[in-house]
Amino acid sequence: MTTPRPEPHIAVATAKSVRLGVLLAAVGGFLDAYTYITRGGVFAGAQTGNVVLLGVDVAGGRWIEALAFLPPLAAFVLGVATAEFIALPAVAKIVRRPVRAVLVFEILVVLVVGFLPATVPDAVVSVILAHVAGVQVTTFRVLVDSPFNTTMTTGNLRSMAMAAFHRVVEHDLEAGTRARRFGAVISGFFGGALLGAVAVELFGLRAIWVVAVMLTIALALFVFDERTPRSLPPKGQSPNRSGAMDSNTSPGPGLPAADEPPK
Repeated sequence: MTTPRPEPHIAVATAKSVRLGVLLAAVGGFLDAYTYITRGGVFAGAQTGNVVLLGVDVAGGRWIEALAFLPPLAAFVLGVATAEFIALPAVAKIVRRPVRAVLVFEILVVLVVGFLPATVPDAVVSVILAHVAGVQVTTFRVLVDSPFNTTMTTGNLRSMAMAAFHRVVEHDLEAGTRARRFGAVISGFFGGALLGAVAVELFGLRAIWVVAVMLTIALALFVFDERTPRSLPPKGQSPNRSGAMDSNTSPGPGLPAADEPPK
């Protein structure tokens, strides 16, 4: 049985949009390439890689080298906790636009990191950026209507493969749309890693400022979408299909909000 095409005129919250997902995936790929090349072979967001390398060093009796992977893991966990803290109702009353606040936080952090000299220990920088990655991956975790990840690609690759299977075998058009979305996000992650490697070659430690530019563009998407008229859903259909829920953003009656707290 063929699944109907998803309605193209239903607006999607900016925080869950494909373009933002691709952009933030590029940020995730860039950060991993940056820390791996410039800061001792440690990944900022791909904690699976850090756990694997930790196990390899422990197995080889390289205890000092193994210890280098523990601080980023702890910082990533702290970043997740930070994002969850921002999402608490009591905090949301103070931080009125939590998603944008997270982007501003990321921008400020990477700007500061770009000023740090090479004499600053690698562990310090990797910890800072792992915390940023933890905040980002927890805040941005829905792509339109599907769970996804902006700092690693294994889960996204699985989701793309599953969707592609259902598109081919069951002729599910909506699954085909999901497969293309995840394909775009995976391409964004790859492109970000590629850009990160090239930028480090050109600009050295200052290459991290490219991430600040990318995050500024992401922040601008919220402002642009808030000021751009968006289509109303058909009569009788729920306006909240995209899952948007930020009451502090008002894109218009019956429209999903552009910004939303993580959930």
